[in-house]
Amino acid sequence: MSSSRSRLPGSLPARLALLAVPALALLAGVAACSSGTSGSGSGTASDSHTQSQYEQVVNHVLPSVVQISTSNSTGSGVVYDSKGDIVTNAHVVDGATTVMVREPTGTNEVAATVVGTFPPDDLAVVRVQSNTSGFKPAVWTDSNDVKVGQIVLAMGNPLGLTDSVTQGIVSATGRTVGEGSGSNALITAAIQTSAAINPGNSGGALVNLNDQVIGIPTLAARLPDGGGAAPGIGFAIPSDTVRNIAGQLIKDGKVTKSDRASLGITAEDAETTSGQSAGVAVVSVNPGSAAASAGVQPGDIIVGLNNQQTATLQHLQTAVAQYPPGTKVTIHYTRDGSATVRSGTGTLGTLSG
Repeated sequence: MSSSRSRLPGSLPARLALLAVPALALLAGVAACSSGTSGSGSGTASDSHTQSQYEQVVNHVLPSVVQISTSNSTGSGVVYDSKGDIVTNAHVVDGATTVMVREPTGTNEVAATVVGTFPPDDLAVVRVQSNTSGFKPAVWTDSNDVKVGQIVLAMGNPLGLTDSVTQGIVSATGRTVGEGSGSNALITAAIQTSAAINPGNSGGALVNLNDQVIGIPTLAARLPDGGGAAPGIGFAIPSDTVRNIAGQLIKDGKVTKSDRASLGITAEDAETTSGQSAGVAVVSVNPGSAAASAGVQPGDIIVGLNNQQTATLQHLQTAVAQYPPGTKVTIHYTRDGSATVRSGTGTLGTLSG
């Protein structure tokens, strides 16, 4: 499902902000635990081991994290393989065909081409054309093994401060969050973390203490009504999703099969004269899709899915994301301004692009 208008109204308790912006990002702070006997100034053996772990992770993983720059924004990326492929967020490259990549833990910049993007999952791959020996592939792990309470480090280039690191824990797993702020991306199975995620961290690495990447930091929650960032609430795309999408982009330049279901429509929010969303306005319907089987036509307003109300496009995307491809669903919609709600069934397809 895609949208002809890039706006997702915030229907979550906190609005979520994209994190690739012109020349922005945050200073990292690796928190070192310390507790000592009175007047000794020395930490315990446990504290020393924890600090050594932090230092080891930073030394091992930071050489796999790069800065990516376009004419409009600056973000981060993670070296994916030894061929010069680097994974980042789709909103970091934002339609560019070539980008500049700063070598890890260095100052030299090299040109890279955009191999492919998959906006629904906000993922992209860029490829460095020369000097690939200077780019160390990261080690990825199964995001299904991530545990709540696990200590993690976020590595990237926030606020233009290269090679920065912040630390926190995994606060939750399995979140479904819409990015908003001009994006129709929807992160499913997102990892929520208390590690600080700031503008410029997008596309970087969320890492465990075993030197493994568990996700790609992508967005942070913001307080309602423009109240600024909500401290300690950030989200990362899980590594399993990253590897699935990146592998297809590298192989084919596009995604032919994802884990995401699709209704097979292009749509946007339907607004009333009061400016409030009144459902999802269908712009186009793919032949043979779930929507087509349900009788949905361009111009119809989808108001529900399986008896869940869908007042906005984000509501509908979230509802669809609950089901795997191949699931039979009931779509509720209105036509020609009538208050009568029609219903039809169809089988969800696979989101691709």
